[in-house]
Amino acid sequence: MDLRKITDDFTVSPQIEVSDIPAIVAAGYRSILCNRPDGEDPTQCCFEEVSKAALDAGLEVRSVPITSGVVLPDDLNEFRDALAQLPQPVLAYCRSGTRCTMLWTIAQFGDRSPEDILSLTRNAGYDMSGVLGQMSRS
Repeated sequence: MDLRKITDDFTVSPQIEVSDIPAIVAAGYRSILCNRPDGEDPTQCCFEEVSKAALDAGLEVRSVPITSGVVLPDDLNEFRDALAQLPQPVLAYCRSGTRCTMLWTIAQFGDRSPEDILSLTRNAGYDMSGVLGQMSRS
């Protein structure tokens, strides 16, 4: 498991497995947010399995599946709602963590400075300068 903390309340990770749930609980996370559609890779653990294990362990869960490279306004609104409603800290996962970080970046745009967003995401190992550049031009 490769946890990459963006803020005290939001961490991203590549795909998690049912076997990761005890460590996620032990690390203090209270919620899991899945941003990966089931079936994206035939070997990935499906959300239903992760969800059941997480709920059994006392975590809250939500799925906001985003097709890689395609973020629709409704998807972004659902992501924002999940962040506002889920108990923190939240662990979000997708294939590599990049999609979760991109969604967080878009959701934070306007509330945080671009410099703050870039610093936080770079510290976690993700470069969101392209996303921020596109948003600044729109």
